[in-house]
Amino acid sequence: MAGIRVDPATEARVRAAMSSTPRADFLPPEVRHLADADHPVMIGWNATNSQPSTVARMLELLDVQSGDRVLDVGSGSGWTTAILSVLAGDEGAVIGVELVPQLVEYGNERLAETGTRAEIREAVSGVLGLPDEAPFDRILVSAQAATVPTQLETQLAEGGRLVVPIAGLMTVVDMRDGLPHRRADAGIYSFVPLV
Repeated sequence: MAGIRVDPATEARVRAAMSSTPRADFLPPEVRHLADADHPVMIGWNATNSQPSTVARMLELLDVQSGDRVLDVGSGSGWTTAILSVLAGDEGAVIGVELVPQLVEYGNERLAETGTRAEIREAVSGVLGLPDEAPFDRILVSAQAATVPTQLETQLAEGGRLVVPIAGLMTVVDMRDGLPHRRADAGIYSFVPLV
């Protein structure tokens, strides 16, 4: 399977945003020495901070534009939320949602300490995303689903994009003319399950 083509300018923007958002700032002190390793790092509460190369690919596929409203589902320690905030710029807005209350607190502390203009909210049991605050221009999901979550597709704005790992395949959903258009990227990925 061929990978989805990404504009080199998007790749460069993602690299710059990741470079300006040190992973170590979002890791617990006891594992910060692993920040430069290209693999997931356990951050507690049965959660991981995702592999940087995987984060980069997801962000390239998401293609956040300045001014976008972005939803980060499964925000964990807040690292991707912070990178998304850089990509969305001062005119954009980024909201993370996380199921684990301790991670919501931890992630918000990291965002505050790094001066990131974004927030993480505790997910409501049985509700995926933030339907009351939709639509979003971009939605990133850092947890694996068995099928495309239609609850999140309905939260996309016209012209919006969702990136979510589905059964190991990174899947891109574009909302055009009120209909979701789905395609899968090359490669196999492993994530914690989407709950």
